[in-house]
Amino acid sequence: MLETRHSHGLDQFCASLEERPGLSILDLAGASQATVSFLTNYGHRLYTNDLIHQLDVCFSEGDFYENQANPLMVSKFLENALSFPEKNFDAALVWDTLQFLSVPLLNTFVERLHRVLRPGGCMLAFFHAEERVDTIPTYSYRISDHHTIGMVARGRRRPAQFFNNRSLERLFQDFESIKFFLARDHFREVIVRR
Repeated sequence: MLETRHSHGLDQFCASLEERPGLSILDLAGASQATVSFLTNYGHRLYTNDLIHQLDVCFSEGDFYENQANPLMVSKFLENALSFPEKNFDAALVWDTLQFLSVPLLNTFVERLHRVLRPGGCMLAFFHAEERVDTIPTYSYRISDHHTIGMVARGRRRPAQFFNNRSLERLFQDFESIKFFLARDHFREVIVRR
């Protein structure tokens, strides 16, 4: 079932895309016709990968988080999920996927995101802000318009960790800037600039 939510972070993200056409955008929620149509109507190129699916393919046999410390599994995951040339993208839609990466894989993945984004590139990421829960919902995301995201539930997962503003500042310390939006539905939306 499709839920919708208003997003200040998406509004900021879209504003950065309107500045010039022909941008290369990475979407880590997997392909959705709504997002493809929305972004290509502005003349942008979209590359998609379903990061949650890649995590399941690489780490779900056995203990999901322990497997993220296995160098062979990590290497396979990074090759499947984020093997792009340096400075290949102008923007990235990361959505809620970083919550399911344990340290140090999380740090390695964010370093790779930094490398594949061009200077000035923009990234949108979501983090669940409610800390007193064992599992959080996961979604497939679709852009409906500048302020509205369609979300299709994908079940619940245990996050690797919870993030507050300070931990997010540390995570994205190599980026130029970070801006937070805390929504009523317990999402912390983050806009990060390379």
